[in-house]
Amino acid sequence: MLPSPEEPAPTPVVHAEEPKAAEAPLSDHEIALIRTSLSVVEPLAGEITVYFYAILFARYPDVRPMFPEGMDAQRDRLLRALLRIVDMVDAPENLVRFCGHLGRDHRKFGTLAAHFPAVGECLLDSLARYAGSAWTPEIAAAWTKAYGTVAQVMISAAEEDEAVRPAVWPATVVHRVSRGNGIAEITVRPHIAYEYAAGQYASVETPWWPKRWRYYSIGNAPREDGTLTFHVRAVPGGSVSNALVHRAAVGDVLQLGPPMGDMNLDAADHSELLLVAGGTGLAPIRALIEEVARRGGRHQVQLFLGARTAAELYGVDDMLRMAQRHHWLTIRGAVSHEHVPGIRGSLPEVLAEYGPWFEHDVFLSGPAQMVVSAKETLTLHGTPDHCIHHDPFETPVLSAP
Repeated sequence: MLPSPEEPAPTPVVHAEEPKAAEAPLSDHEIALIRTSLSVVEPLAGEITVYFYAILFARYPDVRPMFPEGMDAQRDRLLRALLRIVDMVDAPENLVRFCGHLGRDHRKFGTLAAHFPAVGECLLDSLARYAGSAWTPEIAAAWTKAYGTVAQVMISAAEEDEAVRPAVWPATVVHRVSRGNGIAEITVRPHIAYEYAAGQYASVETPWWPKRWRYYSIGNAPREDGTLTFHVRAVPGGSVSNALVHRAAVGDVLQLGPPMGDMNLDAADHSELLLVAGGTGLAPIRALIEEVARRGGRHQVQLFLGARTAAELYGVDDMLRMAQRHHWLTIRGAVSHEHVPGIRGSLPEVLAEYGPWFEHDVFLSGPAQMVVSAKETLTLHGTPDHCIHHDPFETPVLSAP
């Protein structure tokens, strides 16, 4: 994640040559150089991110107050973003889409175009230090070109976004309900109209942990009153999630970042939908069901909910009531670690039993291990990869244990 000032800062003095935006896509040779060099330094990734932020703050001390006091999560996010960018260097359309999302999302930090050269300088110096003799002028040139491309896409996306909407949306908590098992539903009303698509997610900042943004899926389709509901599970050691679940009250004001994610109904090619949710992964799935209802029920929807025990089968009663109102919605709950009436087994196992699903668009949401296993099962049984939709794994709904 890039540095982000609370207010505009002067252009940093860059000690190394500023990376230039690439005018042409990376060649196969340059892609191979980047991936090979990354494989050399990846075992030292933790040390690299620590060193990166150390030299960034030492060379540009004005950026340090822009970050939260605890940097562990921040370092991890930088690494995951870097790895994902490298994974997509040979898929320009996906790379542009991902970096565009990053550029728009970074507006909430106050990131300026002037910060990108400083970040590029420190990133390349960090990679060079830990790659050692494996770092050559040719590799440095490939990384400089790649970073220039990424930076230019992010800057352009941010500038275009600035012309049409704010960077952050203050939002007042108007309702809160506990769902047990450390889960709460927090409903907020943004002070400015917040436009999003059902199935998207947003970053949230609380007043108790400034500069600590966490991503949560929006658990409803757009409403006439403009309110949004987040389904939040208190994660052990999670400062933001615990504050939202145990401390947030009606009247508190949160900050929302821009809506993100491509897991929406318009991505579907088929009229048959398979929705799969584990835990608080139900939030975007519920939003999609509400959107189907808003559009007149033109899809046939099969929903599978999964949990380890019946007590953890979150939200099933609400979904059953929804199925009673909508003939196009069928619901099945599966429990994997308890003998109870009904379906027993993990969600991937149950999907294999009830499939095949090759004529469905599939939306997956829940713990990363479940999503990966379910996707493998569906693909093995004939579901085309382009018909399987889920959020990126760096969002909390897919990274919770």
